[in-house]
Amino acid sequence: MVPALAVADELRTDGSLVVFAGGGRAEAELVPAAGYEFVAFQVEGLSRNNPLKALVAAAKALAATFRAWRLIGELRPSAVMGGGGYVAGPVGLAAVLRRRPLVLTEADSHLGLTNRLLAPFARRVGLAFAIEGRGAPRFVVTGRPIPPPATDRQAARAHFGVPEGRPLVAIVGGSLGARSINEAAIEAFGQADDLEVVHAAGERDLAALKGHAVGPHYRLFGYIDDFDQALAAADLVVSRSGGSVFEIAAAGCPAVLVPYPYAAADHQAGNAAWMAGAGAAVVIDDGQLDAERLAATVRELLADPGRLEQMRQASLSIARPGAAAEVAALLREAAA
Repeated sequence: MVPALAVADELRTDGSLVVFAGGGRAEAELVPAAGYEFVAFQVEGLSRNNPLKALVAAAKALAATFRAWRLIGELRPSAVMGGGGYVAGPVGLAAVLRRRPLVLTEADSHLGLTNRLLAPFARRVGLAFAIEGRGAPRFVVTGRPIPPPATDRQAARAHFGVPEGRPLVAIVGGSLGARSINEAAIEAFGQADDLEVVHAAGERDLAALKGHAVGPHYRLFGYIDDFDQALAAADLVVSRSGGSVFEIAAAGCPAVLVPYPYAAADHQAGNAAWMAGAGAAVVIDDGQLDAERLAATVRELLADPGRLEQMRQASLSIARPGAAAEVAALLREAAA
C-alpha cells in the first residue's frame, strides 16, 4: 500500500479524486485512515499446490471482476492504476474491458503474474528497476513510489526518546516481521547498554519477543506507523530487502540487509544486491544470520563513522524520491 498511497497523495495535490479498490487486508484500515474512499473485494492468492483452494480463489476473482466492472461503470475514472499483486487483477481487467486507460506499477525487480497478464493492455508500466526486455515506450523506470522522507533528525530522535550522541539502530522486518531477524536482534542487543534500538518486530512474533527481558535502551514495537521517523533517527538500519529498500535509500540510511530467501523470483536478493553494489548496504544471508554475526556486523559499522558516511552518501545517490510524482504524471498523461 505504501506506493499506492504515495501516488494518491501526489494526485490529490491538483484536486484529483482518488478511489481505492482492493482486498480486506491492511488496506481496509490504511486507506480510510489516509482519507480516501475504499471499496473492498473478496480476493485471495491463487494456490499452486492445492486445486480446491485454487478453484475457490478463481471463483472469488471472477466475482470481484464483475463487481469491479460495475464500479468502473459507475465511476467512469479518467485512469486506473494497478499496484501489482492478485488484488489488482480484477480491477485491472475490468478497466481493460471498460476501455479505461490503465497504468501499472511494479515494485520488484521482476514482473509479477498479474502485471505480466495486464501489461500488454496498459498505457504505461512504471518499473522500480530496469527489467531486461521491458523497454520504452510502454515500460518506464520510475523507481518505487514512497512518501516524502523525514528530514528532521533531531525531532525524529526526540520522537523515540533517543538521547543525542547515542548510536541508534532501527530493526525492521516488513509488515509481518521476520523471525530470523527478530530472534537474532533481541539476543544480540536486548541487554546492550552501548547503543539504542528501535525494533519493529511485526505483530506475529511480538508476544513471544515480549517474553525476553530487555534493557531500557531497547524499544520493541509490533509495527512502526511513522517508519520515516525511525529511518531519520537511525544511524543504521537492519532490515529485510523488500520494497522498503527505496525508503531506506531516500532516507540516506546505511543498512544491513537480510533478504528473505523465499521471496518470489528471489527479488529480495536482487534488491539487496542493488544497494550493496552501490556501497550502501552490507548483506547477510538469512541462513547465516545469528546473534553473534549480527552484533559483530552492526558494531563494526558503528565503530567506523567514515564508512557510515560513505554508505549514507551511496544510499542517497541511488534513491528515487520523485517516483510517486513520476507515476502520477503517467496517470495524468493516460487520463488526458
